[in-house]
Amino acid sequence: MNFVNDRDFARQLDQVDPLREYRHQFHIPQRNGQPLIYFCGNSLGLQPKAARTALDRELTVWQHLAVEGWFDQDTTLQNEPWLAIHERSKPALAHIVGATEAEVCAMNNLTVNMHLLLTSFYRPTATRNRILTISGDFPSDQYALETHIRSRGLDPAKVLIEVTPHAGEDTWRMATILAAIEQHADDLALVLLSGVHYYTGQAFDMASVARLAQQHNVPVGFDLAHAVGNVPLHLHDWGVDFAFWCSYKYLNSGPGGVAGLFVHEKHHADTNVPRLAGWWGYDQSRRFEMTKGFVAMPGADGWQVSTPTVLAMAVHTAAVQLTAEASMPTLRLKSERLTAYLHFLVRDLVQVITPDDPAQRGCQLSLLIPANGKTVFGQLTEEGIIGDWREPNCIRLAPTPLYNTFEEVWQVGNALSRLLTIG
Repeated sequence: MNFVNDRDFARQLDQVDPLREYRHQFHIPQRNGQPLIYFCGNSLGLQPKAARTALDRELTVWQHLAVEGWFDQDTTLQNEPWLAIHERSKPALAHIVGATEAEVCAMNNLTVNMHLLLTSFYRPTATRNRILTISGDFPSDQYALETHIRSRGLDPAKVLIEVTPHAGEDTWRMATILAAIEQHADDLALVLLSGVHYYTGQAFDMASVARLAQQHNVPVGFDLAHAVGNVPLHLHDWGVDFAFWCSYKYLNSGPGGVAGLFVHEKHHADTNVPRLAGWWGYDQSRRFEMTKGFVAMPGADGWQVSTPTVLAMAVHTAAVQLTAEASMPTLRLKSERLTAYLHFLVRDLVQVITPDDPAQRGCQLSLLIPANGKTVFGQLTEEGIIGDWREPNCIRLAPTPLYNTFEEVWQVGNALSRLLTIG
């Protein structure tokens, strides 16, 4: 598409946007009676208007049924028992991550799920005990890997292989990551990295990583915190062994909202897969027998450990249904255009470290402003443009297709041009 730096051009794009009505299904934050330009969905998504209705429904069930809400259906309340509340989001999640419903489950929070899945799929031996990842991944992943490796009696300094960008480059070459897998294949017990890097916004070629790992019989997993609801995912077809994600960014499930995980069906019947089990992962038909000896529920549900947080699950289901309804192919198409337009407007103003190739990025652009970046960020905020600041000199902006517009992108580009010229 040939972009034009013109407000009327942006408005024309909005008029033909097939997703334009979805913006009205979200609460847009305001300041002094004016809507903010919210480009921070990569940190916390906006509140769907359906969230309050979903939450109120379960509060009403709790009010009238109390503990019987787990099992009873009341014709007056028109409720669904909580016992199977984790099932309500499965169709949407399966669409969003490219999986079967049996392979996905909403549960816990991201790092809890990461530790649970590491227990199952990181199986070090004397000769194959190393984990290949990328350097500078999100701190939660770094801390989880470090402590999990130590819990196995191993030394992270010896076990972790961290692939770095080439000297003078901010992002990774896929050829370098794939070459590292080839080089260390005989030592690897696991390949694990983010699908989209939180800082640079780089989207990795997960299909190629998974394919190469499988050729060497190395399990492969992905942290999808910045990928889920953002970039195309086909976890089942790619043969990914496991994945985990949070839901409060592009899935808009609320601050600290319930997370989720994926376990490929090829592992579902393997009773030798180790796991840290809990009551809620026990076979639902026998759960209340309260007997010793863990018997897992089929599929990803068997990785549950604790009673689901009903109120959070209600909001989560309402939110992810919006994403699935809009459909990932349609969201992706708009996302590519929004981000490309923003890139067109700012590429000559600042250094953009997010890859130019649309296939290697999602909604986010990361801008480096070495001299007065924090001042510029503060000025954007004062003007009602909400992005995200990352030390030491990075502004992350994420035009999100469910609720952001091309006119907003133009406004952000115009503001940056003016502020950087003044600076």
